[in-house]
Amino acid sequence: MAVALDIRELSKSFTMHLQGGLRLPVVERVTFKVMAGSCVVLGGPSGAGKSSILKMIFGNYRSDAGQILLKQGKAVIDIAAADPRRILELRKRSVGYVSQFLRAVPRVPAIDVVAEPLVGNGVTRDEARERAAGLLRRLNISERLWELPPATFSGGEQQRVNIARGFIPDLPILLLDEPTASLDAANRAVVVDMIAARKKQGTAIVAIAHGDEVRAAIADKIVDIQQFAAVA
Repeated sequence: MAVALDIRELSKSFTMHLQGGLRLPVVERVTFKVMAGSCVVLGGPSGAGKSSILKMIFGNYRSDAGQILLKQGKAVIDIAAADPRRILELRKRSVGYVSQFLRAVPRVPAIDVVAEPLVGNGVTRDEARERAAGLLRRLNISERLWELPPATFSGGEQQRVNIARGFIPDLPILLLDEPTASLDAANRAVVVDMIAARKKQGTAIVAIAHGDEVRAAIADKIVDIQQFAAVA
């Protein structure tokens, strides 16, 4: 298998400007590789920096040091050094992300929330909605809810819409931040199967997983983030 994502010596801290510039270190020299068709699960307690690492890979957070290298065609791109325009292009073509919480435009129907990444990549609205419907059906979202805005849904339903939106584009890298945390056992099993299918397609996945059972089901490798704990 080829290396799809190469994290090298990645460090992150936060500066509290309202606290006199207090610096809060998070992680130092995080290093690991993710192979195409495999899932690396980030382990460690709450507050260890797992979500911060995902956000650096996605380009939401800037790192203090290090590299985040991925292949796009024949080019190798360092996300840590990329400008905002390149970051946006990478999100359309290379890196998908399922966050812990759904952030959607108010009053937009759930089926269009899910379809939007495809429409943004030039897929026709009808085709995008058809594919979105398939994912919503697979994730047990009742068809009567598809034309309603997700803000009216339960927490578990919102998370399943969030998962569908993250899985709908076929991107080579997928980041998952506790995608099953709000789900019942039946829907957790659906998501585990979806992850397995994406791995078979060659997708490289970095995940934070809720529960030992889910971690064991999806992980090809577990990276303990505590080994990269930063010291103030």
